[in-house]
Amino acid sequence: MPDAIKPLSERPLALEALNCYLQLSPSTVSLSIPQTADVECSACQYAYKLPKGALRILEVSLPLSIMSSTADIETARLAIVKAAMIWQKQSVQRDEDSNTVTHKVLVLDVQLVDHQISDNDGIKEDKRLSVTTSINHSFGARYFMEHLIADVGKDEQLLQVFSRQDWYLAIERVQTPCDLWQFLDFHLTHINQSLISGVASFETETAIINQFMHSDTLLAQAIGVDNALIKNGLQDKPNSALVAMSLAQKQQDVSLQHAYQQHQKQASILWSQLSGQIISLASEPSITTNKKVVDAQTIWQRQLLDESLFSRHELIRTLYKHPERALTMKENGYVIHQHSYTSLGRHYVMIFYGKGKDTAQSRAVIQPRLQAIAQDVALRLPLVELHHIIVLGIEFVLESDDTYLDIDAWIQPVESMTQRERQLTKQLQRLNQQNKAQVQNSQSVDDGPSTRIQLNLNVPARPIKL
Repeated sequence: MPDAIKPLSERPLALEALNCYLQLSPSTVSLSIPQTADVECSACQYAYKLPKGALRILEVSLPLSIMSSTADIETARLAIVKAAMIWQKQSVQRDEDSNTVTHKVLVLDVQLVDHQISDNDGIKEDKRLSVTTSINHSFGARYFMEHLIADVGKDEQLLQVFSRQDWYLAIERVQTPCDLWQFLDFHLTHINQSLISGVASFETETAIINQFMHSDTLLAQAIGVDNALIKNGLQDKPNSALVAMSLAQKQQDVSLQHAYQQHQKQASILWSQLSGQIISLASEPSITTNKKVVDAQTIWQRQLLDESLFSRHELIRTLYKHPERALTMKENGYVIHQHSYTSLGRHYVMIFYGKGKDTAQSRAVIQPRLQAIAQDVALRLPLVELHHIIVLGIEFVLESDDTYLDIDAWIQPVESMTQRERQLTKQLQRLNQQNKAQVQNSQSVDDGPSTRIQLNLNVPARPIKL
């Protein structure tokens, strides 16, 4: 019989981030379970709309008697999984007109119920109490190979199955909705490979979670964005932290990987906390209509919380560098441009307020202009894929021996470029690249002083959403 475990503790930050993408209210589901299985369960489905596609989760609680044998548990478990596959096929038929990429997940909580007669002062009463304990169990690739392959159609996407414990472990490890989607892609790929090769590529979901966290896949998206930033002239060289982490992944340096993962996890938690504060300010009562407040809150939630582990690491790392800055920079204030490593078109303008009384970048001067700054950057940033500008006004507040962050924010949606604007932007990027190449060539040929040509071209203005 599987070992009993204690109930899972809540993971509020990771779960809250996922819940921000909840599209519909959770609804109960009646599963088609054969009467011969003699199984009773409760099921609820959740529909999430993530940036990369739809996530459908079916959570099922399966209570069984504590006297159930291992064979009884396995029979009931398999009956639930097959009933969930019927649910999946029915939902596919309903969504067949949609081109949205979808992951469907079954989260199964097997519970052992111990019915006891209460004992009141040594007198047994005919009043039954139920003690419910979730058990730890896993599926693994071999489970699909041995039990479920016959029920899967040729072109049908597999239902991904997790125990409740493994599912919450995955959420806890990957931390962000973006990385959770990447993990589901990874998990599904390995199941399909196992079915094709006939060799199980992982034994348990815990093993595949660990495999994902130490794989190249975890950083693949960030590397793609990094390369695109260099190609578009927004960055001169590869991100140093990304190079170091990627090298540790390739060399399978477990100690370095663990250290980097801890840094990313801490940064992710801090980013979630800061995002929560920013989002709460966006949802405060204002002179606008309630619908506009709700729409703004939704936009802010999905832009800030969409950041991956690596993106969050880089944003927090920029904040952590502030104490190391020169005193004159802190007094006068300064601006750092940062990019999302999750979505190429999300750009951050991080304004560190100056402490000097008459500085042009003091909080009193900059705070009222956050929207205007966002709109100006949106008009001038030479990036075809640009879709949001996020301006953060940052102040470090020292109280006693503690330092606090006080952040003002504005998120500006940006309209897609017209075809003409795309062409002009591409021309600008090519000219800048040619200019850099010419300067490098002239410097390599002539050791003496050389004249550097700087192009001052403006990107054509584009529409913005007010």
